[in-house]
Amino acid sequence: MSVTASNVDSSKGNVDMAIPSASSSVSTTKNTKRDFLHQPWVRASLPFVNGGLAGMTATTVIQPIDMVKVRLQLAGEGAKTGPRPSALQVTRDIIKAGKALDLYTGLSAGLLRQAVYTTARLGFFDTFMSSLATRAKESGRQVGFSERAGAGLAAGGLAAMVGNPADLALIRMQSDGLKPKEARANYKSVVDALSRIARSEGITALWAGAYPTIVRAMALNFGQLAFFSEAKQQLKNRTNLSTQTNTLTASAIAGFFASFFSLPFDFVKTRLQKQQKGPDGKLPYRGMMHCFGKVAKEEGLLRFYRGFTTYYVRIAPHA
Repeated sequence: MSVTASNVDSSKGNVDMAIPSASSSVSTTKNTKRDFLHQPWVRASLPFVNGGLAGMTATTVIQPIDMVKVRLQLAGEGAKTGPRPSALQVTRDIIKAGKALDLYTGLSAGLLRQAVYTTARLGFFDTFMSSLATRAKESGRQVGFSERAGAGLAAGGLAAMVGNPADLALIRMQSDGLKPKEARANYKSVVDALSRIARSEGITALWAGAYPTIVRAMALNFGQLAFFSEAKQQLKNRTNLSTQTNTLTASAIAGFFASFFSLPFDFVKTRLQKQQKGPDGKLPYRGMMHCFGKVAKEEGLLRFYRGFTTYYVRIAPHA
């Protein structure tokens, strides 16, 4: 009996050595995936990839809201007592003039903008915050609000310069429907818009409105990223909210501050990027400060905050 048992044990041992167990295979696969995700280049690129995918997903959802926002900003241009349509009226007019899918005009430009701009700004912000967190940990303290704000401002400014051509194409595509039919460019896609603008107006025209775009991005990121990070930390310290509720609440708070700080610059950016030379060969606005002054004088200061609610509804999902 003892000899038989020994032989059986030996046989089992040989089988075990010859055929790896299922749990061993699963463990090896998990280790391989874990090793891949912890590669330095993968860790460095993940914030950029995640940021771009998040931004493109949000844009797909809120593109109609962005379309309405742009039309509200361009309504009654140059007249203090001009039309003051509501978001509902603009939406109804767009659908009445064409079809519901017209609300998605410029989606290709919006997606390209997010692929470039949001990928860069969230990637830069996460990279800057990681560096600041490491330095703060070495000093035995937590990252402060001013450091979060600085990271947000820097990330927004750098990303805006890179993403300006796509932003310009988006505004041109969304405002094209406001022109008489014979004057419309009828861009087929963002590639078509970028190539035609570059050919007819010069390559530098793709960076028209870059200054207010950068300032707007810095203001938006200051409100969105810095306040989101700060609100999330404060809610975690002072409340018992679940992780998901904490994130959504912090997003709502950040969306408000991002909208408040950036809307005037977004308004001016839209006006500058939409403008084209008139019959006299001149542009309506010479630059950001001229646009600010002219709009304030001719249309009133409150015009800069027209469509605040629509803008907030657009910004909050991105936060």
